Amino acid sequence: MILVIRKQASEKEIEDVKKKIHSLGCEVHESVGVNCHILGIVGDTSVIEPGTFQTNPAVDKVIAVQEPYKKSNRMFHPDNTVVKINDMEIGGKKLAIIAGPCSVESEEQIISIAESVKKSGAGFLRGGAFKPRTSPYAFQGLKKEGLELLKIAREKTGLPIVTEIMSTDNLDEFVEDVDVIQVGARNMQNFDLLKQLGKTRKPILLKRGLSATIEELLMSAEYIMAGGNENVILCERGIRTFEKFTRNTLDLSAVPAIKKLSHLPVIIDPSHAAGLWWMVEPMAKAAVVAGADGLIIEVHNDPENALCDGAQSIKPDKFDKLMDKLKVLAEVEDRAI
Repeated sequence: MILVIRKQASEKEIEDVKKKIHSLGCEVHESVGVNCHILGIVGDTSVIEPGTFQTNPAVDKVIAVQEPYKKSNRMFHPDNTVVKINDMEIGGKKLAIIAGPCSVESEEQIISIAESVKKSGAGFLRGGAFKPRTSPYAFQGLKKEGLELLKIAREKTGLPIVTEIMSTDNLDEFVEDVDVIQVGARNMQNFDLLKQLGKTRKPILLKRGLSATIEELLMSAEYIMAGGNENVILCERGIRTFEKFTRNTLDLSAVPAIKKLSHLPVIIDPSHAAGLWWMVEPMAKAAVVAGADGLIIEVHNDPENALCDGAQSIKPDKFDKLMDKLKVLAEVEDRAI
């Protein structure tokens, strides 16, 4: 349920409404925008009689929210959310570019790529330390050593680091050492993990599951936000369909759809979506025009010998040229990189 507050309402009247909501056993999600002031009622609203707030002098309108996701719902928060990471932002006018290898392989490798993508204009460094793989015999990442190498690369370049968490076992280390904690597609509905991440205040990059609907993605975001952490960034990385040519099918329609339903920022991962390096550029360009708030792109200096996902990684020189093209498209959309 949403209460639209009258512009003429006094602070005392608004506080009285909040107290009434709390007395009914519900929480208040307040959003003050440029053109409106709303109070979202979160909890069991079935106990609230229809006319409870309709006659309140501070309330202009009462709106019932049918969707099960509340805090991520745009009705609760009409203005776009901007997630701040150090002196960087995701969700604002400037597009966030996250780039780096699928896996951290060595100190020389991660530092070299970090320096290269930063020079090209990337604002964040991605790199896997703990790797979820389909095969138990595939490279699983350098784990804690990989985290340490990411920290060295951050110290060398100043780029905030984005890396994937696999379980709650390493949560304390991730909260301490990682700038943006990524939840991979396979863990999108790991609700115990999402609940624990909700207790932190770290920015969370939540990837859409392999066969998840948009509503299921938003409900996963709700798990994190319900715990108090509203620093959530959504990521469309392709979904599983009958098509075999690409690794996944990139659902670009998810960008405008999510933006209609939710206030959370949305970025696109063209690398995992396509699984083919030569498709990364056209999909990245299409994502910018579709309204994405950023991109996460795999860049490797030697993809032929990469320990993970070399086929979908582009080389630094290709990334540099792509960035020049993305800057032009961003300007067309009244954005910047």
